[in-house]
Amino acid sequence: MLPRLPDTADEIRSIARAVNADPERDVFLGRAANEHVVKSAGLTGYRVVAFATHGLVPGDLDGLTQPALALTAPEVAEVGGDGLLTMEEILALKLNADWVVLSACNTANAAGVGAEALSGLGRAFFYAGARALLVTHWPVETTSARALTTDLFARQASHPDVTRARALQQTMNALIDDAVRVDPATGRAIFSYAHPIFWAPFALVGDPG
Repeated sequence: MLPRLPDTADEIRSIARAVNADPERDVFLGRAANEHVVKSAGLTGYRVVAFATHGLVPGDLDGLTQPALALTAPEVAEVGGDGLLTMEEILALKLNADWVVLSACNTANAAGVGAEALSGLGRAFFYAGARALLVTHWPVETTSARALTTDLFARQASHPDVTRARALQQTMNALIDDAVRVDPATGRAIFSYAHPIFWAPFALVGDPG
């Protein structure tokens, strides 16, 4: 029911390279990006946990009553569950992460109508043990999201003395000043990422360091 996001695999691989993660052990794509893996991976050993997928809010799917991240459908992954990592399931995770990256739509949203912002996925990940979150306040475009997150972690890797907040600010400025979407067929620039729709959804919440 949800469209594929072809840029997300490259996004996760790029973040993994920046933090020197083992691509065989630490990167989960396609069928491996499923509920069973998330719940059994022993996430307390990871300082960075990143999701690049669809973010869902209550009502996006029939019967969905709480925010969720879309993972691989169980019939594809050949595991149990419904293919959704819900707020309730995130609350049960055990993390020890400096960063949790939620590169998906609406991940800073409330748990429901009338609730406070970040009371959904944000609160759940903080409760699970995250010290800082990169979240989004509205739907994001996949190619600019990939550009932002990969540049963000590359900057932090190159300059470990730069805080998370400062690195995010520098990354946003770079998107505004220099980044463009290039047509892969012609190599020509199609549009610039300077418009706030491409970078303004992202926000750092929690420990800025």
